[in-house]
Amino acid sequence: MARMESLIGLVNRIQRACTALGDYGGDDQSFSSLWDALPSVAVVGGQSSGKSSVLESIVGRDFLPRGSGIVTRRPLVLQLQQIEEGQEEYAEFGHLPRRKFTDFSLVRKEIQDETDRVTGKTKQISPIPIHLSIYSPNVVNLTLIDLPGLTKVAVEGQPDSVVQDIEDMVRLFVDKPNCIILAISPANQDIATSDAIKLSKEVDPPGERTFGVLTKLDLMDKGTNALEVLEGRSYRLQNPWVGIVNRSQADINKNIDMIAARRNEREYFATSPDYGHLASRMGSEYLAKLLSMHLESVIRAKIPSITSLINKSIEELESELDHLGRPISFDAGAQLYMILELCRAFDKIFKEHLDGGRPGGDRIYGVFDNQLPAALKKLPFDRHLSLQNVKRIVSEADGYQPHLIAPEQGYRRLIEGSLSYFRGPAEASVDAVHFVLKELVRQSIGECQELKRFPSLQSTIAAAAYEALERFRDEGKKTVIRLVDMEASYLTVEFFRRLPQEVERAGNPGGNSRGNPRENPPRENSGGNLRGNRRETPPRENAVPEVTVDRFSEGHFRRIGSNVLSYVNMVSDTMRNTIPKAVVFCQVKEAKQNLLNFFYAQIGKKEGKQLGDLLDEDPTLMERRLQLAKRLELYKKARDEIESVSWVR
Repeated sequence: MARMESLIGLVNRIQRACTALGDYGGDDQSFSSLWDALPSVAVVGGQSSGKSSVLESIVGRDFLPRGSGIVTRRPLVLQLQQIEEGQEEYAEFGHLPRRKFTDFSLVRKEIQDETDRVTGKTKQISPIPIHLSIYSPNVVNLTLIDLPGLTKVAVEGQPDSVVQDIEDMVRLFVDKPNCIILAISPANQDIATSDAIKLSKEVDPPGERTFGVLTKLDLMDKGTNALEVLEGRSYRLQNPWVGIVNRSQADINKNIDMIAARRNEREYFATSPDYGHLASRMGSEYLAKLLSMHLESVIRAKIPSITSLINKSIEELESELDHLGRPISFDAGAQLYMILELCRAFDKIFKEHLDGGRPGGDRIYGVFDNQLPAALKKLPFDRHLSLQNVKRIVSEADGYQPHLIAPEQGYRRLIEGSLSYFRGPAEASVDAVHFVLKELVRQSIGECQELKRFPSLQSTIAAAAYEALERFRDEGKKTVIRLVDMEASYLTVEFFRRLPQEVERAGNPGGNSRGNPRENPPRENSGGNLRGNRRETPPRENAVPEVTVDRFSEGHFRRIGSNVLSYVNMVSDTMRNTIPKAVVFCQVKEAKQNLLNFFYAQIGKKEGKQLGDLLDEDPTLMERRLQLAKRLELYKKARDEIESVSWVR
């Protein structure tokens, strides 16, 4: 008996814990359902088949709601636990674990109230079970699940689908291979029309899991009996049929207690001319013992598979808990350490993106190799150095006194105006890299699994990183603009010194032998007064006469524009190399080394409550971790208890 108490009591405790955690079977489970793996006895029958009376006879107490129509609207998990003789019997609900009910009329009322709490005061049904444990010296250790009675017609106040809904709910339990089916059928109806037998035959064709129970034997027509069924000739099951004689409505009205009803039942079978030879295998007391022994044997056979499921579930739970992370400490120092650890995890991912360990950093090189050169090529130098614009700028630079040799001021204005166009591509390169860095920050925060727990810290780190990137961008813009201004502030004189002289002698062997200025246009000393002028030597005797050059001709101004464009192209090549250096130094390198330095300085000054606010974890994750921890505790406890009893022989 000790073995039976240990095994059935263990299953009872696990079932109660499963319901408390929301695991009551079905397909919508995050993990394998422990409830589905536990052997159970489901009581199935049509309305008015005597289900409630059978259960009350087994318990020996009048405690179930009664009435017309669908009375049982939620599964009732009835866990019977035998206590020593002389102890007071009491009941305890799973949803009221600290309250003992010694008045069983209050048990009936609580079942009704708890049903209404979930389904409302309607005729709706719910698959969420009610757990009721009854401790009594008059019961055997047994667990039964009372299911809503099968019906064929919806009553007033119920949807038309209730008939199918009830059948689906009953199937949800009896379809499981670990479920023992207690099929209740009234003896005063043809067994072929029994709803319970019909359903059990569909889910258990061999009849291995089904126990047949015939009620209302005393209400059969005179001269008839149910021996064909009870002896298995009418409908054979692998397990024996058991006959039950319930209290009559008159007995209920007279408040005849269940103990007296059990005695009357024993007398009925012992004195019955039809069932006397079966008296030892009839009655509610025999049924309870039979089910208890069978349930114990099934539990023992299922222990290895239950243990395997528990071990697998423990691994899954521990894995998810590791993924969710450890709980948050209330100590300020531990919280600060945790925040810094999370920041370092994010910073590591961000650096991996920049260094090529993760994708994204190559987009920065794309800015330098594609966007910057393309922007430099699109600069409007052709418009700025057009013939008309060159004439205008040179003329404006001369003022009232035209230039004498080379228009130095005109050159300077043209060059400075051209170089100012480099500001746009330089700043655009800074902005483009800034955008890439911001995107990498966003991506890194999303990829940091540890940070997903803390939305507040996520947004705070992102804001701090974006603020730092803004500072780096400002410094980058200042630097690249300074590079442009440096080029404009001091021109490369050597470039102009290398330009050919503006005026060439007509007989110059390197010139045009025909002296046609259109075919060989004169070249101006573009150095002008840029400290690169050479003094013209007077013509020697017998020298070829010089060609007179019109310094205000179109060719003259075209040459000026051409010289300026050559210089600007040289500067463009320089900018193409120096702008990336400045951007990387001011933005990329700073982001790698000092992205969160300012945040670190600020976080160290925060108090405990402020740190706790940053670690304000997503309530959904907190609840998930709590549920996982509770379930893990349940599974570990169940494993220990199973191991402690499974060795008993």
